[in-house]
Amino acid sequence: MKKISFFDIISPYVKLGPESRSTLLSHMRREELPKGHVLVPAGGICCSVYYIEKGLTRRFYIKDGKEVIEDFKTEKSFACSMNGYITKKADGRQIELLEGSIIWSLPYAKLEQLYDRYHDIERLGRHLITQELVDMHRRLQDLQFVTAPERYQNFVDTYPTLMQRVPLGMISSYLGVTQETLSRIRAKVTF
Repeated sequence: MKKISFFDIISPYVKLGPESRSTLLSHMRREELPKGHVLVPAGGICCSVYYIEKGLTRRFYIKDGKEVIEDFKTEKSFACSMNGYITKKADGRQIELLEGSIIWSLPYAKLEQLYDRYHDIERLGRHLITQELVDMHRRLQDLQFVTAPERYQNFVDTYPTLMQRVPLGMISSYLGVTQETLSRIRAKVTF
């Protein structure tokens, strides 16, 4: 079985030339990190974009003493706290690993320099920001206009493996329901 690379993942959206690939890779740092490792602490500033080769992250903030899960990112996706990343201001969001993970990081300052030199890398950045906006819009729409059972079904359809990888309390927070409500919804759903 062929190993899927970072460039295979982005190729449907952006074709990077050989020099861009080489330069981009030379500035990315690969790390194997344990479960619970914090990529961006609450109150910190997200200074890098993270590509998840293997593993799982969650992005969350604390409201009234409770964790509010905004997002999960799995293999072959990018994790970032976009607001802090773009504004260079702390936004209260934390990004934490939910599993031992292999993460590639690229500092924002270096990425900005690469944008100026390589238009194909700039297109990659534009794609990442656009995808984040689409994901945020979909999430906001779900929370405002979709019933809790429909949100649960959307979650299962979008993230089929996460039911086995993420505690139910985190899933209920992501869906904007109590854990008890989530249990009732799950009891009624048949697949």
